[in-house]
Amino acid sequence: MDTRHSAFAIFRILAVPGVGPGRLWRVRDFANHAHASLDDLLRRPEELRLILSEDQIRDLQQKEEQALEAWAKLRDQEVSVLTIFDEEYPDSLRSILAKKAPPLLFVMGNKGLLAKASMGFCGSREPSGKGLAVARECAVMASKKGINVVSGYAAGIDMTTHRAALETGGTTTIVLAEGLFHFRVKRDLKDQWDWNRIAVISEYLPSLPWSVSNAMRRNQTICSLSKAMVLIEAREAGGSIEAGRTCLKLGIPLFAPVYEGMPESAKGNQLLLREGARSLHKSRTTQMPNLKGVFAAFQSNLHVAVS
Repeated sequence: MDTRHSAFAIFRILAVPGVGPGRLWRVRDFANHAHASLDDLLRRPEELRLILSEDQIRDLQQKEEQALEAWAKLRDQEVSVLTIFDEEYPDSLRSILAKKAPPLLFVMGNKGLLAKASMGFCGSREPSGKGLAVARECAVMASKKGINVVSGYAAGIDMTTHRAALETGGTTTIVLAEGLFHFRVKRDLKDQWDWNRIAVISEYLPSLPWSVSNAMRRNQTICSLSKAMVLIEAREAGGSIEAGRTCLKLGIPLFAPVYEGMPESAKGNQLLLREGARSLHKSRTTQMPNLKGVFAAFQSNLHVAVS
């Protein structure tokens, strides 16, 4: 691990307009070649003229105080900031996404959940009653196996699975598509909220508002944190089906429930089944989702035997 570069230095560089992970890695490589830390270079940013524009260098020089204020606010809100170089940073993000992994993760709550075996959930914001029931059943069964539930905090499938995990006494990770300064505990979860069993994470600078592009990129993080993903009632286009395709592209097992009465709008599940997703049916014995294939991805991590 390259531990010479502080979280605050990475934070300052990423706060410069037009600088994303790719440019950050170029700056890091330049620093390593010069046997310097990012903190060293921020004291002499003119050395970065081959990588950053004059306007970007000026931004670095002029906005240090603004960055310090945001950093202090993060500390006041008890936000942990993990860099990709830290031991606590999720190994799955590093190994699966490599240089496309978020350089920083902002975490509230129990950051230990980032190392826990997790099942991802995504799907419709307006699912059918059957879809909500299937989502809840899958999340409850996962939680009872000691699996952490990961989802994106949206209405519908996301919120149902977060709540089911907490009601069962399990844990859940909320992955935001906006900066943490915008985070609020939603009414649907207030009565179950327990910071010891919840991690709220964002890969975005703390003041960044929600956007569609953020949500799409955030889905890649949900997929990479998950040993397997369950997708419920995806439409033909939109964030859910793209999250499913991201899972398939990354080689993460994707499961699409199949049941009678699935709404006409949920054509995305059938499309993904043709593209490589695995069907998920009800067990004739238990009348619950048959998660045997899903749990197979967790066997080395579970403390409860897969039945």
